[in-house]
Amino acid sequence: MTLFEELVWRGLVKDVAGEDIADKLNNEKITFYWGTDPTADSLHLGHYSSLVTAKRLAKAGHHPILLCGGATGLIGDPRPTAEREIISKEKLNENLDGIKAQVSKIFEGKAEVVNNYDWFKGYEFTDVLRDIGKYITVNYMLDKDIIKRRLETGITFAEFAYMLIQGYDFLWLYENKNCIMQVEGSDQWGNITTGIDLIKKKLGKDAYAFTMPLVLDKYGNKFGKSEGNALWLDENKTSSYELYQFLINVDDEMVVDYLKIFTFLSVEEIEELDKKNKEHPELREAHKALAREIITDLHGEDSYLEAVKISESLFSGDIRSFTSKDIEVAFKGLKPFEITEDLSIVDLLVQGGICSSKREAREFVGNGSITCNGEKITDLEFVVSKDKCIDSRFIVIRRGKKKYYIGIYQ
Repeated sequence: MTLFEELVWRGLVKDVAGEDIADKLNNEKITFYWGTDPTADSLHLGHYSSLVTAKRLAKAGHHPILLCGGATGLIGDPRPTAEREIISKEKLNENLDGIKAQVSKIFEGKAEVVNNYDWFKGYEFTDVLRDIGKYITVNYMLDKDIIKRRLETGITFAEFAYMLIQGYDFLWLYENKNCIMQVEGSDQWGNITTGIDLIKKKLGKDAYAFTMPLVLDKYGNKFGKSEGNALWLDENKTSSYELYQFLINVDDEMVVDYLKIFTFLSVEEIEELDKKNKEHPELREAHKALAREIITDLHGEDSYLEAVKISESLFSGDIRSFTSKDIEVAFKGLKPFEITEDLSIVDLLVQGGICSSKREAREFVGNGSITCNGEKITDLEFVVSKDKCIDSRFIVIRRGKKKYYIGIYQ
């Protein structure tokens, strides 16, 4: 299987520009680029699908350029429904630093990172009109799908002209970095072809591109922050445990597609996992492999193993080995209640809102439905004190099999 054939097999090719693109990828060593605007201080899982593709090309010997849009980020590309919120230059620069660090880590320092603000700063408006605007007609721009969808509701000139900026990025990289190919998500096709046409008209040269289908969740939504379901690549924003929980629970029918898109597992390995997933879906071996490959690539093996430990401990109910950090990660988003003094287990259950009355609390304790830091409590006289807390701070109460409550000793 050639490189291009493998890309197609993995479902990574949607639109293609350049008849001999397969030959370029299979038989030459070329420079290509992928770009993103720094609209947040971290990339998310939707971006990661593109980064993995870029990394896959790099492993095949091609040279990757990762473009952070310091210039385009000041404008924002057109969205299907409304204009993007303008962010300050200070915030944009903070975001740039965060994204550059992430990209460098994922590519182990082997990717060239550029900022399009470097060639746009000082570029006079009249020069932009002469150097770019003269080569692209308004009719051409109006024919772009994203522009058509916004005409009825209205589109600003800034958004309308965004494609000219991104088109010039490709031209600049072609001339200055010998970058002949762009690789992006399919929502960027209109901007990509603008760059290809600009290169053809100004230089008389051919440029190449292919887009990847946007990765969707089981509800058909994009993995993006605008969809409200962002899974950030920054471990401080989305922990390895949270990422593990998402990946281990993806829809059975989609897990093999995700293995193809997000991992470097071989065709044979993925086909074997596909077989196991169909024959014994309850074992979730494909899901576990997906989580292992993604988390290890992003955060390292230690973070992956820690995520597995937390998950398995919660599943079994044995959290006696948890640290404060484990608790904060595992129960992120769960509002804790305060403990200011030593309390009997019955009083604690009522004070913490775990039980509605002392009578109900005694019933839960009596029938063995309460665990305290992984230990089943059946003694009504059991006293919760600071020395019984994890790191002298946290008390984790489980009622029944899955209902957890967190107390913090003050």
